[in-house]
Amino acid sequence: MADLHIEDFHQDVARILVALYNRFPQPASLFVIDLIGEHEPDPFGVPAPRHSACFSAMLWLADEGFLRYADTIRQEAIDQACLTERAFTLLSAPDAERLQPHLPASVARQQASLAQRLRDALRSGASNEIFDAVQQCFRR
Repeated sequence: MADLHIEDFHQDVARILVALYNRFPQPASLFVIDLIGEHEPDPFGVPAPRHSACFSAMLWLADEGFLRYADTIRQEAIDQACLTERAFTLLSAPDAERLQPHLPASVARQQASLAQRLRDALRSGASNEIFDAVQQCFRR
């Protein structure tokens, strides 16, 4: 049996980190619907499992020290979210193996960052690339 929820988790983590990196250092409200699209709640108003999983990924990242936030907006979003210093440093540091010496230093540094690797992985849609990039976040 495939662990599809783990693949979804890695995609959610990548989207969350990239969204906050793109806004850094400005705090932002991070809505589940903006990350994964709309998933209808059940007839009783209980959020869809996919929606709940993405929201839980946000809370987990906060618990693990990757982001901080001021409050939750129901189970729809986290409010005033921002990367921690640890996460910002992790995402912005260049990976020496990915540096391209033919590019100007500032461009090469940005292209070799973990943030760019996450962006590229999300753009490709390849679950293996997303998995590897997110796992690199957790290994550092």
